[in-house]
Amino acid sequence: MSTDQITIVITSYKSDEKITKCLKSINNECKTIIIENSKNISFKENIEKKFSNIEVIIAGQNLGYAKGNNLGLSKVKTKYALILNPDSELANNTLEKFLQTANEIKNFAIIGPAIQDEKNLQNNSKLLREVDSVKGFAMFLNLNQFNDVGFFDDKFFIYLEEIDLCKRLKKKKKKIFVDPKILIHHQGGVSHDAKYNF
Repeated sequence: MSTDQITIVITSYKSDEKITKCLKSINNECKTIIIENSKNISFKENIEKKFSNIEVIIAGQNLGYAKGNNLGLSKVKTKYALILNPDSELANNTLEKFLQTANEIKNFAIIGPAIQDEKNLQNNSKLLREVDSVKGFAMFLNLNQFNDVGFFDDKFFIYLEEIDLCKRLKKKKKKIFVDPKILIHHQGGVSHDAKYNF
């Protein structure tokens, strides 16, 4: 199944060491946009030299997670976008499984994967289910569902912005799902290198 309907958006803050595994796990035919919340031009040069499918936008300042993602989403031309944390890794078939589920349910705003991290594998049930919210490390967005809602609230800097977005979607009767068959490994809490502070 072709992944040309998906653009991946990653907001990064000096995560040079953390992001490499993430980028290597992405299908090299899938358009990917990284918003780098710093002035690190060498980061852009190194990444774009290694990966032909990736565009790095240097924000020049730390916009935060919400504003960074919104900037990335404003550049997306495809039907779907996958918001991804830089400390996440896709399985071999992750993008294809998102598309399969999207084709099955069609009328959705967000699909989240199973939570798969060092401490927790939320994979007890294989059944797709409707939920009130999903975790922000990986959110598969059906972009036409956001026309009357908007994306993340810029007032949130790094935490709770996905909860706020999901609440606004639910108020508009939009549907949010978790599909436990879709696996993404997430280290959690290490999206930027530990030597940097916000």
